Amino acid sequence: MEDNTTKGILTILNVILFTVPLVSVLFATIYIYNSSEFIELLLSQPIKRNKIWTSLFSALAIALIIAFLVGTGIPLLVYSPDANGLIMITVGILITAVFISIAFLCAIYNKDKARGIGVAIMAWLFFALLFDGLVLFLLFQFSDYPIEKPMILITSLNPIDLSRIYMLLHLDASAMFGYTGALFKEYFGTVLGSSISAILLVLWIVIPFLLSLKKFVKKDL
Repeated sequence: MEDNTTKGILTILNVILFTVPLVSVLFATIYIYNSSEFIELLLSQPIKRNKIWTSLFSALAIALIIAFLVGTGIPLLVYSPDANGLIMITVGILITAVFISIAFLCAIYNKDKARGIGVAIMAWLFFALLFDGLVLFLLFQFSDYPIEKPMILITSLNPIDLSRIYMLLHLDASAMFGYTGALFKEYFGTVLGSSISAILLVLWIVIPFLLSLKKFVKKDL
């Protein structure tokens, strides 16, 4: 309904960055708790623990990524069959895997189901809403100091902000960058900034998963 596909993509981006992480973290957390008996059965077999945990993560990631591609990827390819559409799909895939990894970490460190789901929801709430408020608070408190470089480091602690920056660096939407997005473009440029944000997103997938894997291998179930 919009002549300019960039406006439509920006609208979809905001929806994706709120709903996809929530669905991913909730579905993955609930699945882990509901499959606890099945996981214990697998552990009684001569199968390595790291293989079980990696397989669970891979299966969940593939299933939710396919669901994302069917629900969002196909319309994007139909109405925006260009680089912007492909980048949007890439952002959705990365953010899905990130929050599945976070869900695994929350589930393995909380044996109680209600507590684990609560921690997972709080993690999403923090990254989606509270983090930006914290950044604004720091900006106002330390506005008299040169805090540009520390803000880039702080931004890397939020996968949702990284996803937004990664997408906006490819669009002509400088007004939507926000403070941290403008810093990424100023210090790294478009290409390097996109590469750095993509690498940081991959680290957000790998590090929480490796922490959960380490805990799972040693945990007495």
